[in-house]
Amino acid sequence: MGRGDLSNEEWDRLGPSLPRNVGRGGRWKNHRQVIDGILFRLRTGIPWRDLPTRFGKWKTVYDRHRRWSADGTWDRILRAVQADADAQGRIDWSVVSVDYTVCRAHKHAAGARKQVPQKAGNHSWPAQHRPDEALGRSRGGLTTKIHLASDGGCRPLVVLITPGQWGDAPQLIPVLDRVRVPRPDGGRPRTRPDYLCGDKAYSSRRNRQYLRRRQIRHTIPERRDQRAHRLRRGSAGGRPAGFKRDLYARRNEVERTVYALKRFRAIATRFDKRAYVFQGTVTIGAIRLWLR
Repeated sequence: MGRGDLSNEEWDRLGPSLPRNVGRGGRWKNHRQVIDGILFRLRTGIPWRDLPTRFGKWKTVYDRHRRWSADGTWDRILRAVQADADAQGRIDWSVVSVDYTVCRAHKHAAGARKQVPQKAGNHSWPAQHRPDEALGRSRGGLTTKIHLASDGGCRPLVVLITPGQWGDAPQLIPVLDRVRVPRPDGGRPRTRPDYLCGDKAYSSRRNRQYLRRRQIRHTIPERRDQRAHRLRRGSAGGRPAGFKRDLYARRNEVERTVYALKRFRAIATRFDKRAYVFQGTVTIGAIRLWLR
């Protein structure tokens, strides 16, 4: 076992959630060898063609990652790993925090074709194509934002990528709508944290109405211009937003989660050309953090 490969204990926790077979056309290659190759590339950020031969053919490793990113397999594996952790009481729902981080995109991430074929070899899947490819242009070049929600244990509950120039506040609702941890014993999935923390970038009337409607208690500081506008309206402006400083201090947990994700070089710098492939790469990073 090489440095960074899955341990036997981690493999025992991951194995039951992996696909059993490829369907028509043959059997899967060794799942553990291929996933170790994907994790090696995640950690080092090297080109796929430069993968060490101990992981088998580089194209097999890359195709597995691309296929599972496109058909949602990585998302299902993440939910399964989270469900196992929740059943053991290892998810801290007491305070969930939201935040974002910006990743610089390498020049290899640019220039994707406008049309995506719906078939690859003998297998087809719904290609998760988006016209912007989650690339935004800023002064420093092409960038991608990763929006995430983190539990109190500094592990991502959900990740979402957007172009780098997109705002933060509009992504709060899509991020929280993706929080969905199944219950192995049956019943509705867990979708609502006990408490939510976010910085003032997420302060908006729409977000607060959404949180009140879902009965999610939250601490999001009010922006100065919003406070001034509320005071100018007098009694029609409503009451000030509640703020608990001791709970807001726990927002560092999501910042530590961002730091843990960006220790993977393939996440800190985006090399993937397609948005759905990079989304899969970030999801694998989240799975790796849950397995530790």
